[in-house]
Amino acid sequence: MIIYNKKKIDFSSDILTNDIGNIITEHILERTGNKVSPNEVRSFQNSLGYMERVVSDNEIPNDCGISIEYHLPHTSKRVDFIITGNDGNQENVVIIELKQWENSELTSKDGIVRTRFQHGKSETSHPSYQAWSYAALLTSFNETVDEESISLYPCAYLHNYIPDTTIRNDFYNYYLEKAPVFLKPDALKLREFIKKYIKQGDTSDIMFRIDNGKIKPTKSLADSLKSMIKGNREFIMIDDQKVVYETALDLALKSHEKNKNILIVEGGPGTGKSVVAINLLVELNRRGKMTQYVTKTSAPRDVFFEKLRGQKRMTELKSLFVGSGTFINAPKNLLNTLLIDEAHRLTEKTGFLKRGDNQIKEILNSSLSSVFFIDENQRVSVSDYATIDVIEDIAKELGIKVHKLKLQSQFRCNGSDGYLAWLDNTLQIKETANYDLKSLDYDFDFKVFDTAKELQQTIYAKNKIKNKARIVAGYCWKWVSKKNPEQYDFKNEEFGFDMRWNMMDYGGKWIIEPESVTEIGCIHTSQGLEVDYIGVIIGNDLIVRNGEIITDSTARDSGDRTIFGAKSGLKKNPDYWKPLLDEVIRNTYRTLMTRGMKGCYIYCTDKETNEYFKNLL
Repeated sequence: MIIYNKKKIDFSSDILTNDIGNIITEHILERTGNKVSPNEVRSFQNSLGYMERVVSDNEIPNDCGISIEYHLPHTSKRVDFIITGNDGNQENVVIIELKQWENSELTSKDGIVRTRFQHGKSETSHPSYQAWSYAALLTSFNETVDEESISLYPCAYLHNYIPDTTIRNDFYNYYLEKAPVFLKPDALKLREFIKKYIKQGDTSDIMFRIDNGKIKPTKSLADSLKSMIKGNREFIMIDDQKVVYETALDLALKSHEKNKNILIVEGGPGTGKSVVAINLLVELNRRGKMTQYVTKTSAPRDVFFEKLRGQKRMTELKSLFVGSGTFINAPKNLLNTLLIDEAHRLTEKTGFLKRGDNQIKEILNSSLSSVFFIDENQRVSVSDYATIDVIEDIAKELGIKVHKLKLQSQFRCNGSDGYLAWLDNTLQIKETANYDLKSLDYDFDFKVFDTAKELQQTIYAKNKIKNKARIVAGYCWKWVSKKNPEQYDFKNEEFGFDMRWNMMDYGGKWIIEPESVTEIGCIHTSQGLEVDYIGVIIGNDLIVRNGEIITDSTARDSGDRTIFGAKSGLKKNPDYWKPLLDEVIRNTYRTLMTRGMKGCYIYCTDKETNEYFKNLL
């Protein structure tokens, strides 16, 4: 998405207004609906002034293109500064990562430096890694770059940074060679770098062609698993993903019985939690460090087993991908590392029989290091036990060092942070500035249908493309087909079609089976997984009255285990149970409505609720 795009001569004029920070801020607000912090406005004001002085050279043509804060497709990341033009032979794009850093410290982690921010020291990806990864992402997502032979040249400019032995240390040579870094004394060198590739102006609207060009299909984790398990890097990890990966790797390699470590990674839907976890699983086992990938629900494991069928023996696969109840009687420190995906779904005890002591404690006792990937807004059952505080308290009780990081780079929902913020605001989970979708310039397809039949037919049509569209629903309808496979759970008189819940025919593989689009999924078979398009039927457990979201656990089917104990709980301790059930219902629909990479379509059984969502479009 283009935020700001002008010719060099017009960019220079904007700089001369002495208000470039607010000009860019207004463009961001207009195009994305996002507000910019005062610190970021100051950053624009300072860094863009430096860049204007760099490009103020007669040999850099006045009609070359200047793009600022270009939004990379399928992600929430923006490229600071782009110059487009021609070297006489081909069209070129110079990508510049801007930093106001004054110093940094060397780390032992690949592509990671330590620098000082307002809140103290923090580890982040090296500017050359950042610039290179953005160029690589643009190439991998955009067919125009490939088909029209547009060359990308990334670099970084740290205009306040005095040269030292850190930022250009040989340790970072791999990335420095791909994207050179220019420091405070290097403005003329950066100018020469630009002049090498931009000798003629941009007369063919390069960035508009890239922005409007054909986007390559997004890769799903499940589809890339075969290649990843062989050690191939299918996904480029950007910024915070790279920091989490390298930190987890470093802790795993350093941990031993007298130095146990836990890394708690907080991240919302589509931030790459599972991608980072699978990359760690492969790399640590490659290095001889016995590592397992852990989930509470079986659906992700079933999908992985199916995708990896024939690559490894099933016994080997089942030693790599395990359930969270595996460690009840496991010896202490049996494994080097455990990677717990969807950690918010962990329960205190295991299974219906409530076996074991405490799942978190059992996991921590069984491993030298562990990584808990968690999103507290995806706790969708009253038995979901793990929170960041609970995990941290148990780790400290066991004498294990606690480390915490966040993942924020958004890849799902076509990289739209705006959609996720709008959804939080709309479901009244938390108030955000995103009150409607019409103000957001984004590629995520969101629709509200008047009938369930329309939603069904749209999903069927989308599924014909790549078998990546499914319908899910809140658990408000009895699962009669479980005992009688001839019966339908969703009936024609209510929905305009006859359909069943998915569990019996396809189990955990429902989301990838070619014919399973004819059945409706639930939270258990979709959480932790993704499709291109998700259709969500919202039942009467979440309705709207006079603009207020109201949840009603009694509208859920009595067989719903995610609210087991609600009836008696509301009688005995309503102050505890009422907010808990409210959170579970809102989080369930938030999770279901973020399973789509490209689009989400909804139908609400309650008419006023359907109108509420329509009005917020």
